[in-house]
Amino acid sequence: MRIGGLVTLLFVVWLIIGAVAAGQRHYYDNAPTNCAGAGTIAVTILAGPLNYTGANPKVTDCDVKLPQPSQ
Repeated sequence: MRIGGLVTLLFVVWLIIGAVAAGQRHYYDNAPTNCAGAGTIAVTILAGPLNYTGANPKVTDCDVKLPQPSQ
């Protein structure tokens, strides 16, 4: 049980570090107006401490091309 708690704590700290990195990049200043803005915030948070090692994740296109039903 202690290992599970430690893993949970590390995961939460990982996400907090990612949220701080997104704040330092001023992603929270303006509300995202499209899917790409919200996606960039999400992947920055998920990248966590990797943001400080040079990772700069960005989402540029959220257009989902769904298959059309056959006629």
